[in-house]
Amino acid sequence: MKRRIHFGSVLVYSLVWYLCSCSAFYLPGLAPVSFCEEDQGGEDCQTVIQLFVNRLDSVESVLPYEYDVFDFCKDAKEKRPSENLGQVLFGERIESSPYKFNFKQNVKCKAVCKKDYKKGDQDDVTKLDFLKMGMQLNYQHHWIIDNMPVTWCYDVEDGQKYCNPGFPIGCLVTADGRAKDACVINSEFNKKNTFYVFNHVDIKITFHSGASEGWRGARLVAATLEPKSIKNTDENNPTCEGGSPMEVPGEFDNDVSIIYTYSVTFEQNDDIKWASRWDYILVSMPHTNIQWFSIMNSLVIVLFLSGMVAMIMLRTLHKDIARYNQEDAQEESGWKQVHGDVFRPPRKGMLLSVFLGQGTQIFIMTFITLFLACLGFLSPANRGALMTCAVVLWVLLGTPAGYVSARLYKTFGGEKWKTNVLLTALLCPGIVFADFFLMNLILWVEGSSAAIPFGTLVAILALWFGISVPLTFVGAYFGFKKAQPVRTNQIPRQIPEQSFFTKPIPGIVMGGILPFGCIFIQLFFILNSRPAIPWTKSYANAILHREIKSTSIQLFMFWFFNPHPNMPFFVTCVQDYHWWWRSFLTSGFTAVYLFIYAVHYFFSKLQIIGAASTILYFGYTMIMVLIFFLFTGELSDA
Repeated sequence: MKRRIHFGSVLVYSLVWYLCSCSAFYLPGLAPVSFCEEDQGGEDCQTVIQLFVNRLDSVESVLPYEYDVFDFCKDAKEKRPSENLGQVLFGERIESSPYKFNFKQNVKCKAVCKKDYKKGDQDDVTKLDFLKMGMQLNYQHHWIIDNMPVTWCYDVEDGQKYCNPGFPIGCLVTADGRAKDACVINSEFNKKNTFYVFNHVDIKITFHSGASEGWRGARLVAATLEPKSIKNTDENNPTCEGGSPMEVPGEFDNDVSIIYTYSVTFEQNDDIKWASRWDYILVSMPHTNIQWFSIMNSLVIVLFLSGMVAMIMLRTLHKDIARYNQEDAQEESGWKQVHGDVFRPPRKGMLLSVFLGQGTQIFIMTFITLFLACLGFLSPANRGALMTCAVVLWVLLGTPAGYVSARLYKTFGGEKWKTNVLLTALLCPGIVFADFFLMNLILWVEGSSAAIPFGTLVAILALWFGISVPLTFVGAYFGFKKAQPVRTNQIPRQIPEQSFFTKPIPGIVMGGILPFGCIFIQLFFILNSRPAIPWTKSYANAILHREIKSTSIQLFMFWFFNPHPNMPFFVTCVQDYHWWWRSFLTSGFTAVYLFIYAVHYFFSKLQIIGAASTILYFGYTMIMVLIFFLFTGELSDA
């Protein structure tokens, strides 16, 4: 026993040491980085602050691009941090930049680089045209300091301040004199058919000193900037004050030179703790208070549904029990008349079992992922962790999918077990992968940073066929071994004439409306988060998982109070025993309303232009609709 305890202790300590030393397993709040002045640095205290840049995205285009594509200043010794699977799937492309600062050394107007564009050089024309396109579509920078976004904070209505984790590369004044996007912030941006480049940034870094806390150095708690457009003529002696803005004419008639500069100041603030350094971004979010309205809206709807279901069931059961207790009651009525047909195999039982197996896999994956996210293990500071966790869980949950599918299929009396297992492992994932592959081809043709490298696609296929598919076969083995066929009447009972509301199609169409009402407000926030690619980064605008926690609460209410698991009872009360598909489709029809809302949002709210962006939006939307269809459909037949 002592040896076992000793071995277990060694194993635990080894595991803790490994997790603490492994940079891939980083939990915010456990690994802060300390910074010291240049002459006080050491292994435990860094002196240089490195600014990293991420891919650029836009609300008017679904195509994100890497930082280098826009011909900005590059780092002489460019370094790319190792990226996990989730970051690659998100389209994040983080790399080092020439913006490097010594801790507590203020810098005023330092030149980074100069970009010259010659009129007769075709390569320069192409680069400048691409930069103009970025300003016209309002592409945004995303800078990172100490694994924290550099935000642009500005005043909005009602005296509030909004902190945006990105800032535009420039803006445009159209040919008719209309200032677009960020050009409205400066009255000097008034020349028609002119682009204004934000070539200067004033960066302010706030730190918390460790002198009073007992640890060495200081820790960064905020990083903000203010973009400016300033025209400098001398790269060696830039002024960065006053003068005219950096203009780029709409017509490339003359040579253009752009000098990129920056200023940096340091400010001490010991009132902000390192563990709460993201809070100032969260407080500025305009949707913070509305999230509670979204939750209350979902709560009211699910309580209404639950009350309605309970009332119907109580009345029906009360009548049945009263009729059963009557001495002269000789014949069965209602749902008892079809007890011998209620487990009759449905049409297309193979397909239904496959859908339910895949739905089980998605449901367990979603539940575990949201649970870990709510606990803070998948914080936005741990970039890509959410998608990585979801993919790994999906791969490892092939066994439940195979088990549920095989057991139901055998219950239906099916004998083609090989076809059942192969469809469970390949059908729905194959549809998603085919859609994803086509979208990736478009991204690759457009040169977007969101295009998944070929090696990553091979790795995903290896996870799918090497782990998920074998686990599905393992689950199917136990499912076929466990299931027992159920007895049904040899002659199917005739179904009486149904009213309009009890017919399958009206019931399915109307059944998905109220559950969709539980989630449509949260769906608006998710779509409004303006990710680089829709649906792949739904918490991009939800720092500290504000929307993930709210979504988790609403999905829990959607599942716990969902009336559709009672659909078999309602259907059999009218002596209709075809409840398998009807129950699945009634809840799954919520996905159709999801698609309709996504289409409405695209045409009414988004400003996306271009055929490629439109195809990508609807392509990724169809993936989410299929996943949501399987997820909600499984809840009904679970």
